[in-house]
Amino acid sequence: MDSRVSELFGGCCRPGGGPAMGGNLKARGAGGSSSCGGPKGKKKNGRNRGGKANNPPYLPPEAEDGNIEYKLKLVNPSQYRFEHLVTQMKWRLQEGRGEAVYQIGVEDNGLLVGLAEEEMRASLKTLHRMAEKVGADITVLREREVDYDSDVPRKITEVLVRKVPDNQQFLDLRVAVLGNVDSGKSTLLGVLTQGELDNGRGRARLNLFRHLHEIQSGRTSSISFEILGFNSKGEVVNYSDSRTAEEICESSSKMITFIDLAGHHKYLHTTIFGLTSYCPDCALLLVSANTGIAGTTREHLGLALALKVPFFIVVSKVDLCAKTTVERTVRQLERVLKQPGCHKVPMLVTSEDDAVTAAQQFAQSPNVTPIFTLSSVSGESLDLLKVFLNILPPLTNSKEQEELMQQLTEFQVDEIYTVPEVGTVVGGTLSSGICREGDQLVVGPTDDGCFLELRVCSIQRNRSACRVLRAGQAATLALGDFDRALLRKGMVMVSPEMNPTICSVFEAEIVLLFHATTFRRGFQVTVHVGNVRQTAVVEKIHAKDKLRTGEKAVGGAVLREKTVQGSAQQLCAPLVGSLTLQLPGLVCWREENTAILAHYQDQA
Repeated sequence: MDSRVSELFGGCCRPGGGPAMGGNLKARGAGGSSSCGGPKGKKKNGRNRGGKANNPPYLPPEAEDGNIEYKLKLVNPSQYRFEHLVTQMKWRLQEGRGEAVYQIGVEDNGLLVGLAEEEMRASLKTLHRMAEKVGADITVLREREVDYDSDVPRKITEVLVRKVPDNQQFLDLRVAVLGNVDSGKSTLLGVLTQGELDNGRGRARLNLFRHLHEIQSGRTSSISFEILGFNSKGEVVNYSDSRTAEEICESSSKMITFIDLAGHHKYLHTTIFGLTSYCPDCALLLVSANTGIAGTTREHLGLALALKVPFFIVVSKVDLCAKTTVERTVRQLERVLKQPGCHKVPMLVTSEDDAVTAAQQFAQSPNVTPIFTLSSVSGESLDLLKVFLNILPPLTNSKEQEELMQQLTEFQVDEIYTVPEVGTVVGGTLSSGICREGDQLVVGPTDDGCFLELRVCSIQRNRSACRVLRAGQAATLALGDFDRALLRKGMVMVSPEMNPTICSVFEAEIVLLFHATTFRRGFQVTVHVGNVRQTAVVEKIHAKDKLRTGEKAVGGAVLREKTVQGSAQQLCAPLVGSLTLQLPGLVCWREENTAILAHYQDQA
């Protein structure tokens, strides 16, 4: 484990494991203890049972924002104090978009004091009353003993408080699944969502495939979606026990939507479309233990970094390898993650305690990258991944979500269907605003650059009915008898008040990551901007005739067909590029919240 975790979080590390919460702490089920000093070298003498001085264990000081709350104790509060605590819990739940973590026995400055057993029982009883008051549920994540400055055993308890917001059916988290072909992506998702282990020959993945050739070859060529739910107590809700998708949604307070992407190199454009279009909260990068970093693994890693998508790594098929082979693969991953192009801090998860810590620190810092080692056949360490997914909080804060909802409606069209007795149905993501049943929107641009009026008849999320769709959520919208022939992927449905316009020329700052030849005027590329996937021709490179690997310049491109200007007007604004990763045949254009990836097709 890299020592930089100490600098990031003000805590300390256990060799070979995740960052510990403090000194001389014993996690329930963690199978060990750790010891460390306080932040910035500050020390305070204490005494342990052996009479020797030790350093006080610390957490980072409590932040005013965010969903983590420290409480020293909650014993018999007055009515006024209780109402204040309830208001405080509502604030933390709002910050965490329905989830909050309470650390009981911790001072506001992060000092782990701990409570005696009777005080801890009383504090948890008060916390339970607070949760009932706001309609939330609590789950004890872990208990730790702290031996600092006391002869009486003292504990701190970490509690997860979860409440589905009043305007939502469940908490939602989208996870894109990346990795090389044959690394076991679809198999892992089949095991998680079906509740049954694989037989070693790919039985678990059969329900995920959408086409016959995928079943015959065992390789994913399209984008598919699978759901995994957790109830308010943190228990898994999936398709086991013959549940339907509707029953999973009704029984879950938190829903993980997996976006299964293709791993083969010839489907790379499909993978890029899935990452840019469906706006995943984070990505799962799957690496086979017996092959290590091979095939498109580096490309997928580079795409996640270029699009600033946080990711964690799962090393699969550990049942096929010796322990030394698994360790070699993990070391190889750690070396890649620490390279200048990544600047990540790898964190190997080996226990339930590590999984809890990894979920919290993964959300707090984009530099931390948890690594899991598991098997879809034997089920080894599979529960650690479930614990991580259950505790993983939303990675966007409530303020960003509120700002998006205040904007005008914009829905990206990614899929188009015709459903009997329903009519035309479009699937995609609402990038801004709020969409309700019966809303009047305009869709376009058409071939002649126009936008057509339509009406939203009904909405479904995760195969269950939904009346209101909010920014960041994916859904399918029924459009009634609207002519399907007028629609195509890459269109947007927007509010008429937006008055959308179209463009076919844009200018951007280009960084040439890697290419065997020079990049010059006339190059043909496929541009990916959100859900727009469009061919373009480079018309001009300012101040230079051509570009070589590692160089950058401002260039102008002309789209082969008209596309929408809409989403943050990213096709008109200059986009700044700063990525230095080497990816075969890729160009990256970047803005603070937007990245355009262009994949080479041919040289004109």
